[in-house]
Amino acid sequence: MRKYRGLHQVRVFPFAFPRKSLVRSIFMGWNDFGYILDGSTTSSLGIFELTVPSGSNVPPPHSHARNEECVYVLEGKLRYTVGATSRDLGPGEAMQTPKGTVHAFSNPFDIVARALIVQSPDIGEQYFKDIASVVNAGGPPDKAALVAVMSRYGLTPAAPSAA
Repeated sequence: MRKYRGLHQVRVFPFAFPRKSLVRSIFMGWNDFGYILDGSTTSSLGIFELTVPSGSNVPPPHSHARNEECVYVLEGKLRYTVGATSRDLGPGEAMQTPKGTVHAFSNPFDIVARALIVQSPDIGEQYFKDIASVVNAGGPPDKAALVAVMSRYGLTPAAPSAA
C-alpha cells in the first residue's frame, strides 16, 4: 500500500477507471474536458479530467444550484476561486465548492494545468457537449445561448463585480 503525504491509498470505487484512450474528450476552445465517470443519469458522483492551457479562455464565474464540486490538481498550476477565497493550486492540492457558491478557475501561469474534477451529484457529460456546441460554433460565443444552456443544468453566471 502506498503512502501519499502521510495518507494511505484507499480504493473507494468497486471498478477500475478506464484507460486514458477510453476517456471521452470534449474540447471547448482550448480546454479539454475528459469525462471519466458520468453519474448524471443516476444522480450520483461524476468525475472528469480538465486540461487548461496557459492563458486559455475559461468559463465565467458561476454557481451550481444542484452540485457540489471539488478540484484536485494533477499537474501544473490552476488558480481557483471559491467565494472570496482565491488560491493558486499545485499538484496534490484541492479546493471544494459548496452548492450555490460562486467559483471560477483560470490558468495565468506558463504551464498547462491538469486537474481532476469531482461533482456530486454529477452535472453530466451532456452539459459540456451542449456548452461546447455554442463555444465551438465559430466567432465569439453567443452569451444568451450560453446562459440558456447553463440555466437548463442549474448553473447561474455570477453578477459582474463592481470594480
